[in-house]
Amino acid sequence: MNEWARRLGVAGAAVGAVAAGVAVDRLTVSRSVRRQALLALDAAGPFGSLRGTPGTALAEDGTELYYEVDDVDELDPGEEGADGEDAEGARPVAAEPRAGERERARLPRALRRARRPSPAPVPTVVFSHGFCLAQDVWHFQRAALRGVVRAVYWDQRGHGRSGRGRGPVTVGQLGRDLKAVLDAAVPEGPVVLAGHSMGGMTVLALAAQYEDWLVRRLAGVALLATSSGGLDGVTYGFPAPAVRAVRTVLPGVLRALGTQPGLVDRGRRAAGELYAQAVRRYAFGAPDEVDPGVARFAERLITAVPMDVVASFYPAFGALSLAPGLRVLGGLERDLPTLVVAGERDAVTPAAHGERIAAALPGSECAVLPGAGHLLLLERPDAVNEHLARLVARSIRFHEPAD
Repeated sequence: MNEWARRLGVAGAAVGAVAAGVAVDRLTVSRSVRRQALLALDAAGPFGSLRGTPGTALAEDGTELYYEVDDVDELDPGEEGADGEDAEGARPVAAEPRAGERERARLPRALRRARRPSPAPVPTVVFSHGFCLAQDVWHFQRAALRGVVRAVYWDQRGHGRSGRGRGPVTVGQLGRDLKAVLDAAVPEGPVVLAGHSMGGMTVLALAAQYEDWLVRRLAGVALLATSSGGLDGVTYGFPAPAVRAVRTVLPGVLRALGTQPGLVDRGRRAAGELYAQAVRRYAFGAPDEVDPGVARFAERLITAVPMDVVASFYPAFGALSLAPGLRVLGGLERDLPTLVVAGERDAVTPAAHGERIAAALPGSECAVLPGAGHLLLLERPDAVNEHLARLVARSIRFHEPAD
């Protein structure tokens, strides 16, 4: 391998680490033993295995956007106060059987009550994932809400099971993609929009372009570990001059890597444990406390995204400004249920970005999760689920008809 190829391989590992914001646990120093350990984790943890009714929406350029719908189970009249409810009125809800009882989600009584017959329609919750992830990253949220509310999970273009499209991607285009999914999967009724990282930016891009739709249909918004702009000032913990220098050459490096997928894969494998440690640093606020199976699941999500897709998305974040969408959301009814969640140790979209979003949205609830990093959906699922469940409960009351 020549020197240029070697550098591209190492760069591929580094770029993948920062772009993904996800991780795998420190398992072993031996490559062969490490490979066996990873295979064992894949078999033990069914993260991302929850499936719904599939559907496809067509974007404006013809790109196929894959989504899945989880419908509401029929309500058991005796469910309220049923066995299994704890002293605070919360029913433990676990995901599909998995190795150990790593995480348990809890739903507040208010959301369970929302399933009872009511003149207010129960909103559909639509989840938009972040960069270099896929809809399966919402695994714990999906397990908690499954059967309780109607929910839609979709893969952004180039990610998961969706088509790639052509050429560079703009965040405005992602907003239009979300509108296509909404038209196909939720043609009527109130909607709660939830977005993580790039998914939150997608929600803001939708708001900037479809204000009339928001006024008629929006029942609540959840923006998690995201930003409305200023990402070119994020240093990821490195000296600012070094980050600026890297940013000048990174687009070209990414394009070159996108033409050498085999080289990128070899670079990731060669980096091994160094790669794992790097991505852990940018994914989680407390990496040593993350379940190895969860970390392995996160690594699988990132490595599934082709480098040419990474290259097509990256330029969209440099000069990102979603102030118009933020102004639209801020100008809606003041009692619109709005939630902003940030990780205290998030190095990718720092908590200050979330706090600025919350300050622009009157009446919003802002939660900064202590010690959490960027991938708080997996790192702090119980806290995230609790906030989301309360938001959905509030969104139902928001649409209750006036007396």
